[in-house]
Amino acid sequence: MIHDDLPEMQCRELVELVTDYLEDRLPPEGRARFEAHIAECEYCETYLEQMRQTIRVLGRLPEDSLSPKARDVLLSAFRDWSRGCATGRADDRPRAVTEAALAALIIRLT
Repeated sequence: MIHDDLPEMQCRELVELVTDYLEDRLPPEGRARFEAHIAECEYCETYLEQMRQTIRVLGRLPEDSLSPKARDVLLSAFRDWSRGCATGRADDRPRAVTEAALAALIIRLT
């Protein structure tokens, strides 16, 4: 369903809401805005799919299971992704997210 009267969602907002979206915790208007953005932004669509794949592969990764170093690596990767999103460096976004997902997988397996 297309809602032309809803405010457009920006990439940064989508990143902040992806967990709520995946856990079906967004209100109807927020979900509509999220899905409208995904329909138009191939980079955020890729990000959403990578998050789904990461969840499928890792399941739940409790925060206390991460070492401080591993936590820093993951936060750095997501910050890099976020900066790429904010500056419009679209080519960097999927790579940074993929690197973060791989880092999480490596951490989980070690």
